[in-house]
Amino acid sequence: MSSSPPSPQPAQSQPSLDRGLGLKEAVALNMIEIVGIGPFVVSSLVIKAMGGPQALIAWLAGALLATLDGFVWSELGAAMPKAGGTYVFLREAYGPGRWGRLMSFLFVWQTLIQKITAIGKISVLLWIGVVGTMLWLIWGGVRHFDPKLAFDFPPGAFQFSSVWFAGLGAAMVSTIYSYLGYYNICHLGGEIREPEKNIPRGIFLSIAGITILYLAMQTSFLGVVPWREAQNSPFLASLFVERLYGHAAARFATVMVLWIAMASVFSVLLGYSRVPYSAALDGNFLPVFARVHPTKHFPYVSLLFLGAMSFAFSLTLKLKTAIAAILAMRLLVQFIGQAVGVILLRRRLGAEKLPFKMWFYPLPAVLTMFAWGWLFWHTGSVRKWGLLEIALGVIAFLVWTRGMRQWPFAKPL
Repeated sequence: MSSSPPSPQPAQSQPSLDRGLGLKEAVALNMIEIVGIGPFVVSSLVIKAMGGPQALIAWLAGALLATLDGFVWSELGAAMPKAGGTYVFLREAYGPGRWGRLMSFLFVWQTLIQKITAIGKISVLLWIGVVGTMLWLIWGGVRHFDPKLAFDFPPGAFQFSSVWFAGLGAAMVSTIYSYLGYYNICHLGGEIREPEKNIPRGIFLSIAGITILYLAMQTSFLGVVPWREAQNSPFLASLFVERLYGHAAARFATVMVLWIAMASVFSVLLGYSRVPYSAALDGNFLPVFARVHPTKHFPYVSLLFLGAMSFAFSLTLKLKTAIAAILAMRLLVQFIGQAVGVILLRRRLGAEKLPFKMWFYPLPAVLTMFAWGWLFWHTGSVRKWGLLEIALGVIAFLVWTRGMRQWPFAKPL
């Protein structure tokens, strides 16, 4: 009767990750991933879905959901500050045997499908560009703000019918997409100093900061460009700047949005490159992904591979479809999976062993389960692709584990 072999460990000569990121860098990395180009390209979609300035409700609702889910991420991130974030959370919450291996593998699978000290300095520089651009837009809106435009509510704007909530659901698919990233530092948990403090603080500070900026910026847009025109403008930020300062300023605004897009890609790839890396260390993915750069101390194989995959997928999907597809892929496995997982982890470990404990447990976790499920439904017809991806992931997992039975690090199912 043989015993289960231990999980693989990095070779002695293999460099490890450095805990070189503090609270400042954590907030910067979160915020630059959250912003991306989301609030600039989905603003018109949100206004159209809600049918007027009441679109601000969808931005508030997205912030509320992000805050509730932030408690789940904070509890898990503080308890397990390791590279890979969700990969580690799902593995440990569902148990490192059958279900934990399957859930964590599905997360690696979805990561491949969608889209450190020196790094911390770069993130702060990019963050300055992101926040500076948003403040510039907000300042322009404040100076030229027309309340009659901003609050030109159409008849029935607050008639809370089934149609109204259907519009809210469609709008929140876009707004919550624009908030995603408040958890990015959890994937870099192995590189955060004092993670039991800095991970929860970084999550909530970034959500609070981005919420204020988003609401101010969206209100500025509505106060300059009439919403009936704004809802049909795919480049609302550029149109907004052009109305205020002319064509040259609009071109500059476009350049700054590209800066923001670059900053977001930088942060996203940094975080998600740690997922295949962590899985490879665990013997649950190709060993080549466990390689760390000998001098810069980052998982360079994983980073390069995900960068190439992201570029390929960015060329194949339209914006609205891409947003809904990304959410449909992630809601079931990652977000609902973690909300259930944090409850399972509490039952197994006990709350006394957790460095951070969510307020009013388990209410935030339960509310996020229902909210994510509701949003999954409102992703529309693309939700079938999310379900198909999970099915293909299960098949890939079964094929992978069958082949792994011959490997020295294989774990029996």
